[in-house]
Amino acid sequence: MVRLIKEIFAIDIGIVSVIDAHRQWYKACSGLSSDEVPRENTFCRYVVDCEEPIVVEDSTKDPRFSKHPAVTGESHIRFYAGVPLKTHDGHAIGTVCAIDRRPRSFGSKDLAILTELAGAAMDRIELLQSAATDSLTEALTRRAFKQEAEQFISLALRHKHSLSCVVFDIDHFKRVNDTYGHAAGDEVLKTVASTCRTALRASDLFGRLGGEEFAIILPHIDREGAIAVAEKLRTAISSQEVCGDYGTLSATASFGVSALSIVSKDIETLLAQADAAMYQAKHKGRNRCVSWSSIQTDPTTGSRRRVLKAGSIIFNDRRSTIDCTIRSLGSDSAGLSVSNSAGIPPEFVLAIKGEGFETGCQVIAQDRQHMEVAFR
Repeated sequence: MVRLIKEIFAIDIGIVSVIDAHRQWYKACSGLSSDEVPRENTFCRYVVDCEEPIVVEDSTKDPRFSKHPAVTGESHIRFYAGVPLKTHDGHAIGTVCAIDRRPRSFGSKDLAILTELAGAAMDRIELLQSAATDSLTEALTRRAFKQEAEQFISLALRHKHSLSCVVFDIDHFKRVNDTYGHAAGDEVLKTVASTCRTALRASDLFGRLGGEEFAIILPHIDREGAIAVAEKLRTAISSQEVCGDYGTLSATASFGVSALSIVSKDIETLLAQADAAMYQAKHKGRNRCVSWSSIQTDPTTGSRRRVLKAGSIIFNDRRSTIDCTIRSLGSDSAGLSVSNSAGIPPEFVLAIKGEGFETGCQVIAQDRQHMEVAFR
């Protein structure tokens, strides 16, 4: 769309942007290198404030912009035409604009074309938003959540502010479906999601990872603050009742918390750590919050050395075997990688192929592809 703007009007820069209380960031931009600017430094804030198109044929003659750094500096902006990017219910959330480095005229036909392009851009954004939202819970889908989370993390790293991740899973959810039916399960999911949205800030990111598992990104909140948020959500969820033809139900959830650090600075790592902490909350009795940092400092596991050994997980009276990779090994514990931890019981036998090593294990933390085990 921004390429079309440049071609249609023969100008240097085309932008589709969104604006919040303090910044403008470009959903698409051709002709400028930056991807975000402070709100007070933008031409576009005037468009959003008045919710009407603005055309500036020569910025050096406009008192609003003549002394602007983009006009007096290297950017050399002379022409600006911006129209508001409006949602279907009338909210101005950004702009679509055509910008040039020389003065020029811009007639009513040109403005009508740019306005039509803004409508098409808004249609595209709302279509993407619809595809990114889980229809049952109105949380972000797994894919959309991870994409948005990466942007949150990038901003946190760039501006050096805190960020935390929370993963939670509704306890005994299969039992609800099996006992009361999937309609009751859907109501529990909707109630839990609604409870979380009410308790969270507008700036927090809330997504459904799949099934009864959800995740949250908390910008500007450190680990201790995230634990407090998780406890608040846990209490709120447990206090809600779900009523229907099946009677009155209540739900609890188990929470895991991780935080941005020099090691965990991508969404996959944050989710894996929070997921592992959440699994430990399950093992400790459910309806509680556990931080990834507490797993790392768990006194029940001693020091380990890094290894790369082929192993086997043996269970079901030795009738079932799953291959694993042993990544770290100590005298009383180990770290394992598996293709999928689903279905592996909390206790099993670990064997190292070719070494005659075999010992009983108890899972102390896990996510989908990693397991921390203590030897029995």
